[in-house]
Amino acid sequence: AEEDRSLRVRREFDTLETILSGVGEAQLEVAAEKMLRKFGVDVRMELPKVPYKETITVTTKAEYKHKKQTGGHGQYGHVFLELEPLSRGAGYEFGNRIVGGVVPKNYIPAVEKGVAEAINEGILAKYPVVDIRATLYDGSYHTVDSSDISFKIAGAHALRKGLSQAQPVLLEPIMNVRITVPESFTGDVIGDLNSKRAKVLGMSPQDGSNIIEAQAPMAEVLRYAIDLRSMTQGRGSYQMEFSHYEEVPPHIAQKIIAERGKES
Repeated sequence: AEEDRSLRVRREFDTLETILSGVGEAQLEVAAEKMLRKFGVDVRMELPKVPYKETITVTTKAEYKHKKQTGGHGQYGHVFLELEPLSRGAGYEFGNRIVGGVVPKNYIPAVEKGVAEAINEGILAKYPVVDIRATLYDGSYHTVDSSDISFKIAGAHALRKGLSQAQPVLLEPIMNVRITVPESFTGDVIGDLNSKRAKVLGMSPQDGSNIIEAQAPMAEVLRYAIDLRSMTQGRGSYQMEFSHYEEVPPHIAQKIIAERGKES
């Protein structure tokens, strides 16, 4: 990227990938060849993974009691969680409504840690869970057998149990796309956008071309540079940036979940 300013490198933490982006596939292939020739680094290139998320759609309550009795000290942690869906983009919140010390204050951070770790893997396809509030509102403890680890385990299991009851759904990233095309290719480009589950937001003329504003699922436009070039004989251009997350249509979500199951 230092030798070619049009190349961009970033780390995608959701998918644990290093993303190399440029103006076209040919440029990326040249960059890969150069890394092998100059630095001995053999780069395997593939399309980026789509950073799907999971969320819930209804409020629910879940209880979990972690109890083990062995020689000496046992394990005991007992929690009740309320899970609520939040607005899109709100992230994750943890709440505490414990009264009367039914769960001692010193164990509440352990419950929160268990919940926070558990939301990293949803129950549909092991994607991170977002836009959810988990509130600890009841529980019980044992004066001898309770510990941080017991309450952490209880929190994680209660969270997973609640997710399964809360009508979970898959979310996908939606991209803002701005496309500039000659007028003669406009119909083809709009037809292609419609086939990609895109929403055309508007269109305006400019110097013999049309500027099309649209939003499209990231999964549908990973190879858009190639698609646009073939549709417009290389005369179209576009800009793309992340906009927001939306629920994946059920029939498509089923396919994504099935594919994810094959990977694991």
